Amino acid sequence: MKEVVLPELAEGVNEATISYWHFEEGEKVEEGADLVEMMTDKATFNIPAPSTGTLTKRMFEEGEVVKVGAVLATIEEGE
Repeated sequence: MKEVVLPELAEGVNEATISYWHFEEGEKVEEGADLVEMMTDKATFNIPAPSTGTLTKRMFEEGEVVKVGAVLATIEEGE
């Protein structure tokens, strides 16, 4: 099981809002594919899938604020 974590952001920025999930739970994802779009007051960016597999769990919904280091989702690795 691979965890997708909100990485360190710009200095002084320690949270971001989920603006859009590109995949639903249970869908197959490819490593490097845009998984979730995040937004801060300064930028909008995508977090890529860290591995190929099935998106098993989204920990947060669109519109929720997430702290840096939080687990956003889990991926069951494999084809």
